[in-house]
Formats: sequence, structure tokens, C-alpha cells
Amino acid sequence: RSTDDVTNGSFGFFHSHKITPRDRDIQAKGPINKYSRTITQTPTAGAAQAQLYATGLTDDDFAKAQVGITSFGYDGNPCNMHINDLAAKVKEGVNKAGLVGYQFNTIGVSDAIPMGSAGMSFSLPSRDVIADSIETVMSALWYDANISIPGCDKNMPGCLMAMGRLNRPSIVIYGGTMKKGKGTLGRCADRELDIGNALECNGELISGKINEEERRDIIRHACPGAGACGGMFTANTMSSAIEALGMSLPYSSSIPAVDPLKTQECLRAGVAIRTLLERDIKPSDIMTRKAFENALTVIMVLGGSTNAVLHMIAVAKSVGVPLTIDDFQTVADKTPFLANLRPSGKYVMEDLQTVGGTPAVLKYLLENGMIHGDCMTVTGKTMAENLAELPGLTEGQDIIHPLSNPVKKTGHLTILKGNLAPEGAVAKITGKEGLAFKGTARVFDDEEKIFEALEHGAIKKGDVVVVRYKGPKGGPGMPEMLKPTAAIMGAGLGKDVALITDGRFSGASHVSAFKIIIVTIIPCPYIGFDFKGFIIGHICPEAQVGGPIALVNDGDQITIDANTRELTVHVSDKELAERKQKWSAPPLKYTKGIMARYCMTVKSASEGAVTDEL
Repeated sequence: RSTDDVTNGSFGFFHSHKITPRDRDIQAKGPINKYSRTITQTPTAGAAQAQLYATGLTDDDFAKAQVGITSFGYDGNPCNMHINDLAAKVKEGVNKAGLVGYQFNTIGVSDAIPMGSAGMSFSLPSRDVIADSIETVMSALWYDANISIPGCDKNMPGCLMAMGRLNRPSIVIYGGTMKKGKGTLGRCADRELDIGNALECNGELISGKINEEERRDIIRHACPGAGACGGMFTANTMSSAIEALGMSLPYSSSIPAVDPLKTQECLRAGVAIRTLLERDIKPSDIMTRKAFENALTVIMVLGGSTNAVLHMIAVAKSVGVPLTIDDFQTVADKTPFLANLRPSGKYVMEDLQTVGGTPAVLKYLLENGMIHGDCMTVTGKTMAENLAELPGLTEGQDIIHPLSNPVKKTGHLTILKGNLAPEGAVAKITGKEGLAFKGTARVFDDEEKIFEALEHGAIKKGDVVVVRYKGPKGGPGMPEMLKPTAAIMGAGLGKDVALITDGRFSGASHVSAFKIIIVTIIPCPYIGFDFKGFIIGHICPEAQVGGPIALVNDGDQITIDANTRELTVHVSDKELAERKQKWSAPPLKYTKGIMARYCMTVKSASEGAVTDEL
């Protein structure tokens, strides 16, 4: 379709932009510029109006609603490097819809770049900085609505949290997934690549599957251009959940970043946001309890990242919807894992788009009674109404398994509790690693000490490696455990030890031999290693606040039981109480700046690691 078709509202979901019975109460909602009129229509706001004239507004523009367009664009990573261009298209569509679009920027952190360094401590806090910055600009400048264009992992929950707090008409446009790369040399020639291969290639080199030239070829071509990492890692997990929530336009989560359809999505967002303004449809009308149940179902079906647990809890808090880690278990118990997607499968998000995209998955789930169809969405229609207009999954595709032949009969995420994790812990469990593990604790307050222990043979088969003081306050920022898992795998102990931590793991869990990742507990066929040890993260309360993980000693016996969903240290309550009396919290790692403030305000991972609750 032509650009004019798109922006005039004849594309897909907006061709029926007419008055319907649901629209008849528009006049009762008040003007659509109910926030910006505080500046544009108030005689005492002369200085503000003068500044708006300086930005190029005409007399007629002062009566229009204003839309804040949040760009996550910056040059430093492929997830975000194209976002400013998309934001310009959003602004074009907003202006053509008879509104005033004002672009402003927020920050972003690419997890893949600081991974394994102290820089990872800043990744999770960036989510809350994003939420704060969007809330600040939108509130200070009185914008009537928001369209945010996130790219990388923490971008998505950050903008949703701001939208929930503000509760003004809002739309998320995902910056899009990256296309696959292709190798050019030797055994890698014509091999399809993604970021996972870049993580795995060092293991392939060590195991003799490739040589140094081929390793470098993989790194050069794994990321061919703009977009977020292609597997069902955290970015694609969150974008899929957002679409299931109803907060993005259909196909937003599966259209690749450089596909022309992404530009069309940006252009038609203007008509969509005008519909939301006219009908006063706000995030609280869309992000309901039922909508969160839809999102959790999609996370389970697609095999999404464990990071979704704390992010979805944080988003729900922003809009006042009760959601706990126990809700994830409830959904997991009744929801099969169906997707053959990286990191545990073969395909990437670009492939899913070719067989119908996220809407086709949602349609399949709706047809089988697995999601609620009556939830409102940013199209101004319900989920069921959106999906009725769209095709289902392509016949013969093998990316989404049928319900009769799931990858796993229940969800891949498991919530563990017990005397070692009274507030819970998170694991990805497929059953291939077994359902129970009992071993001897080997405790590390400094992950660097794991290397020394491995070198001296101090970590043995049957051990449970405990890495602590990596939680929201102790880490701080719950840095992802790349180095410990890499070291254990490199030592050939992947099948025979467990790792538990109050930190977290990458959404690419499982993709790398030297990165067996959280809770992934899924064998890694790509590099010749078959990791079957349990890896458990997000243990709460964390060590820094005196959680039981802080009281574990070398030699304690620990049991992980997926059947009973328990994480237990075999020490009496009396002994734990005596250890607690002798324990004192170590000094926080930061005493000034953003991380000091973060440590003072952040809640536990089981509460979403939010920072805006007294």
C-alpha cells in the first residue's frame, strides 16, 4: 500500500475508523488536548506559548493534542541505532493525523556490550531511569499521549512502566528484531548466524569445530545490521508480551527492524493514537489482569526469557494490577511450551514473521481458548476483533508446535521456594536435566574466585555453586552471570554441578557453551556440550539484605527439587538463626551517584526490582 493509504487510515486495522456505538461517548470524554491545553489555552502561559511558536507551531496547532514521541535512538548498538529514523516516521504520521508530535529521547543500555563486566550493573537500573525520564518529560511538558519506540532489553519494560504511571493514551512501537547473518568462510560459508553464534563460537573453537579465521568470520557477520537480537531473548520476549498485552499494534513484535513494514507501522501509529485520544482509551483500560494473563501465556508458549518475570511484575505495579511470581507458576502449569525458537530451538523472530508472526500465534491460542479475546488493545478494538481480520499460522510450518505435540507439556519457567528462597527463585526447566539435584555447597561472594577454585580442583561433580551478593542491592543491579557459567562449562562440569544465585542471567540463556545461562537448564547442541546441571537465579531475599543465601556455608547440603518446587539448604532453623545473629551486611559497592541511589530505593526481584515504592 502507498504511504497515503497508510497514514489516511486505510491500512489493515484502521480502515474502519468511523463512529461506532463504542465511539458515541467521545464528546463526554472532554477535549483530546486535555493535558496540553494547560499550556496552549491558558492566557497566563504566555512564555510557554512563545516557546511553542519558536518550535514552529501555527495558530491552528495550539488547539491540537500533543503527542510525546519517545525515541530510544543512539549510535552505540544495533538495537537502537535506527530508532531516530523510525521516530521521524512516527512524527510524520502523528502530524498527518491532525496532531502535534514532539520527539524527545531517553537512554538505553545494550546488554551484549557490557556483558561480563562491571558495566552490567547499570543495565537493570537503566529500566527505571527510562521510566523516570519519560514520566518526567511527559508530565513537565503536558503532552496528551505518548508513543515510545524501544529497541533493546530494558527499553521495553521501562517505557511501559512510564505509560502505566502516566495513564495517558499510549502506544509502544518495537524497534524490531535483527535479520539473520550469514557466514562467508570455510565451514561457516552460507551458515545462518545470529548473536547466539557469536556467543558460542569461542566454545566451537576450543572444541575444534572451527578455526580462528572461522571464529572471526562468525563475529563479523552474526549481526548484519539494525535490530535487537533475533532469538526469543529478552527483547523479543518483552516485545511479544507487549503485543499480547495489547499495547502495540499487531505484528509490531515480529516485523524485522529493516523491513518496510516497520516504517508503515510507524506511519499508521498517528491514526491509532488519535483513536485512543478520541475514545480516551488509556493504559489502565488495556493493561488489565486479563491482559497480563494473555502476556504470561505468550511468554510460556514462546519459551521467553526469565527476565520477563521481574519486568512484568514491575509493569503491573505501574498500572495497579496485582501480579506476583506465583501467577507465573499458575500460568506455567496450564500452558505448554510450543516454540522452536532460539535459544533452545532452531529459528529466530524473523522466521516467525514469515509464517504469520506474533498475531498468528495469538490467533492459534485464541482459537484454542488459551487467551482472553475481550481485552482492549491500542487499535481501539479487542484482541479477538484484531485477530479475526488476520491469517493464522502458515500450513506446514514447524516453528510453533501443535498443542498435540508440544516441546514441553507445561511452561518452561518454574518458581522455586523453600528455606533458601522464601520469597522465590526462578528457573527454566525442561525436564531434560532431570527433576532433582542434591549436592554440596561451594560458596562464592566474589565470582572471580570461581576461576581459582576451578583451577585448583575445588569444584567437583555433585557440587552446588552458590554465587551471592549479586542481587538488586548487592550486585548491584543484578548483573548477569556470564563468567561463572562460562567457567563451569569450560571446565567440563556442565552436566554435574548446579549453580544458584541471587543475580540473574541473560535472556539468551542456553546459547553459549561458555554461557550456560540461568536457569536454562537446556542442553546445548550447538557446541558439543550437553549442560544438564540446574542453574537457579533471582533468589529472594538476596544476600545483601540477609536472605538465607547469605547464611549458606561451604559443605552445606542443598537440594533442588522441581517436583516439589523447593530449594532447600539442609540446615536447621536454629542453626540458621544463629548464623543470622553473627552475620552483618557488607558495605554497598557504591556510595554516590546513580547506583548508590538505586541501592537505597530498589525492591527485591520478587517484587519486580522497582524503585518507586516507599
